[in-house]
Amino acid sequence: MAIDLTALRAHFPSLDSGLAFFDGPGGTQTPRPVADAITATLTGPLSNRGSISSSELNAERAVTEFRAACADLLNVPAAGIVHGRSATQLTYDFSRHLAKTWRPGDEIVLSRLDHDCNVRPWIQAAEHTGVTVRWMEINSRTTELDLFSYEEALSPRTRMVAVTAASNVLGTKPPVRRIADLAHEHGALVYVDGVHYAAHNLVDVPAMGADLFVCSPYKFLGPHCGVLAGAPELLETIRPDKLLPSSDAVPERFEFGTLPYEILAGVTAAVDFLAAMDPGQSPTRRERIANSLGSLHDHERALRARLEEGVRALGTAVTLHSRAADRTPTLLMTLDGRDARQAQLHLAARDVLAPAGSFYAHEPFAALKLTDPALRAGLAPYNTADDVDRFLDGLSSFLRG
Repeated sequence: MAIDLTALRAHFPSLDSGLAFFDGPGGTQTPRPVADAITATLTGPLSNRGSISSSELNAERAVTEFRAACADLLNVPAAGIVHGRSATQLTYDFSRHLAKTWRPGDEIVLSRLDHDCNVRPWIQAAEHTGVTVRWMEINSRTTELDLFSYEEALSPRTRMVAVTAASNVLGTKPPVRRIADLAHEHGALVYVDGVHYAAHNLVDVPAMGADLFVCSPYKFLGPHCGVLAGAPELLETIRPDKLLPSSDAVPERFEFGTLPYEILAGVTAAVDFLAAMDPGQSPTRRERIANSLGSLHDHERALRARLEEGVRALGTAVTLHSRAADRTPTLLMTLDGRDARQAQLHLAARDVLAPAGSFYAHEPFAALKLTDPALRAGLAPYNTADDVDRFLDGLSSFLRG
């Protein structure tokens, strides 16, 4: 089976612009069914959640369907799905929730590979509680995590390990299950940033060994928000500050204020869109998601190979920093003697969108001594071979100029 790319692209009004989008790691384009679901929910009838009027029931259904869809996407119970404004907001919230139980002398382990949303909240929580921060380092040759440094960082005092499932700049996918198993041997919780990973891979939170897993639907064709997943029995042990009249039930206790029902409906529609890309004959949504993401992986792997081959053909003028054996279709590159921001502008003039910057990846850029800005090209489900060729032609013409 394979994705019908022509049929898939027809669902994206923004593609009618003629733009070739390589900015998927920062946020994907939105298919019409997602926008339609948001509009239909928002225009109602819609009220706060309840069990009497049709408008109340519409809000209740939006919440229920959102939790069920994300449960199928991430392979956790629906009661383990928490909505947040963003992955950053959720991580800040849970850093504060979890830090309530930390004591001076405790330790946490962070990764030099991570986006700052899975670094700074934990560092700041540690500073407030007198907790020591230890590090997993990056192997500069392979751009993979140095697991020896990780094992050295663990101790009986380790309370939590935070790690990405995939780097948003390098694409590197660390062995999260092995990292989690070692953390659990020391009695530590594992918090996984899956924002970049979930856009390209089938997520199985329990199989990954993650205690808490966070992702962002706008990275996989949905609206702007964040989702946190965990076992309901673990969430029951975490006590956030909350308003007295608000629900103390899991997962509602972590969701502050009225939920954005239209955004929840958009997330559900995005999950259903992913499941329909190449569903096969599977009877369950989880199985359809698995089939579709398997085909997506094949599609993106072929395009990544075409992109890498073309970039390498440009010679020493371009340095590719994405070198891990296991990684997503995301390439970070620097240009010898040239400004990546100027390359971004040159490409944009040709209707090719590939951003330049450091992309909130403060630790990887510092650890690998990368030039800021660097050029990032990331693939998404709607990209084509023609898109790749346009990117390569544009970059080649920039380097010749």
